[in-house]
Amino acid sequence: MTTNTPSSGASRRNPRRRGPRDNASGASGRPSTPGASAQPATGSVDLSPSTAPVPDAADFTVLDVPAPIVNALARLGVTAPFPIQTATLPDSLAGRDVLGRGKTGSGKTIAFAIPTVVRLATSGGRRETKRPRALILVPTRELANQVAETLLPIANAMSLKVTTVFGGVGQGPQVTALRLGVDILVACPGRLEDLIAQRHCRLDQVEVTVLDEADHMADLGFLPAVKRLMDLTPQEGQRLLFSATLDNGIDVLVRRYLTNPIVHSVDPEVAPVSTMTHHVFAVSAADKPTVIRELAQGEDRSLLFTRTKHGAKKLAKQLTAAGIPAVEMHGNLSQNARERNLESFSAGTTRVLVATDIAARGIHVDDIALVVHVDPPAEHKAYLHRSGRTARAGAEGVVVTLMTPEQVGDVKSLARAARIEPIITRVAPGHAMLEALVGPAAAYVKPAAVTYDEPVARGPRQPAPHRGARQGSGRQGSGRQSSGRSR
Repeated sequence: MTTNTPSSGASRRNPRRRGPRDNASGASGRPSTPGASAQPATGSVDLSPSTAPVPDAADFTVLDVPAPIVNALARLGVTAPFPIQTATLPDSLAGRDVLGRGKTGSGKTIAFAIPTVVRLATSGGRRETKRPRALILVPTRELANQVAETLLPIANAMSLKVTTVFGGVGQGPQVTALRLGVDILVACPGRLEDLIAQRHCRLDQVEVTVLDEADHMADLGFLPAVKRLMDLTPQEGQRLLFSATLDNGIDVLVRRYLTNPIVHSVDPEVAPVSTMTHHVFAVSAADKPTVIRELAQGEDRSLLFTRTKHGAKKLAKQLTAAGIPAVEMHGNLSQNARERNLESFSAGTTRVLVATDIAARGIHVDDIALVVHVDPPAEHKAYLHRSGRTARAGAEGVVVTLMTPEQVGDVKSLARAARIEPIITRVAPGHAMLEALVGPAAAYVKPAAVTYDEPVARGPRQPAPHRGARQGSGRQGSGRQSSGRSR
């Protein structure tokens, strides 16, 4: 494959193991200038976007994607590459380190899935017990599942195995999968570190490392764990990092672990999606609950954001009680409950999802027509991340922020930082703007009756045995009463 060398002067980076892309002499293709070091650069690294021309790719074959993967994508209805894929694939398929900057919904999962699968399929490596050949680090359980779901058909096309590792569930199946051997591991940092400490996993055979939503991992305080994990991977492996921004230490991460990275920026760092329409509804505190119900009663999918877990749980219950079925998504839910609620929302069984910021980062659902900031976020990046759940892949979307009188100053500052010019309207229940945005109200759904188990009938209470009396031998005869605690 022929690729124009970007004007930044970055050198070609080849796979760690010899494969089709190695030259005839087996030279690694790493910097060959006298005195040049193969160490990742820790000083000045040019992080400005590449000025190399982006190929005009009508389909994936133009980008030299192998036919089995092209066919697998076509079966999923994906035939034309998104801009982030068109921009990054020539470099990532050539084995270079890549920094991709694009917002949620830009198609970056496929952008890193393809080169990861192609490299493993052509490097000549073998699947080994407890030693994944590629590592994809993500910040949340939901995102791990979403990435694995997108990755699986692509990996299957090249006979590669994928597994996920994250907390909130028992580690038994994860340990078994690692013991049997996997090619690609999609993992959250915390659980992966636990498994490594227990010697269930080693990263010394990793050929490709991907950091997805690195900015969010920084927001959650995961960067120290990410660095510890990256230090366990072979230095000569290929590294792909995707992040919307370069603040909160992401730039340090890039300089420490990526060698001569090629930077591709599809969207401006903090610019809102052009197909979004932004509204601010000024409401009184008394009218706010009714306005929320009217915004949520439409026939299309709606995503409502609250600041707290308790607020998300409470609002979902209130909407359901009002005949608008809603599910919640927040950190207090079990993994099974989170998956069940997300599946209900994705399938359209439930049209309204009430979520907190952190939980929502794993929500990748198309056709969300309306995003409502029930509680305005504290800073503009959260606003853009929340709003990015709508207007995905070029679709249109509406974003509404509810603003009570005491929030006017904060919301105006938020809009300036996010570089948006929202339409500000003072609304009350029944306002014409509400119906214009939401459309016809969906049919009322009677809340399911809440049933309670009948108490078990008990006989007359027996007096407790005398403390000194022995009731038998062994443990049962110790004379101690059970405290009711599980051990």
